[in-house]
Amino acid sequence: MGRKAGGLYINSKKFGAIQKPCMKEMLQFLSCMALNHNNDDRCVRQKELLSTCMDSQSKQSRKPFGSINYHLQRLSRGRK
Repeated sequence: MGRKAGGLYINSKKFGAIQKPCMKEMLQFLSCMALNHNNDDRCVRQKELLSTCMDSQSKQSRKPFGSINYHLQRLSRGRK
């Protein structure tokens, strides 16, 4: 049940760190929470920035596509 020898394969986990939206806002909010002993009343500004960033990400239309390994296997089938 593994991969065939000589087949095309890309470790997609290596490319997962390329784009992480709202990471900066989330880190600012979590650090503010840590500094204020989990009191979110003092972190209102960071909380608003994070929520607006997350809302803007959810409204973007994303085109669904298969994994890169699926497409590599599909293309290699055509070469045989």
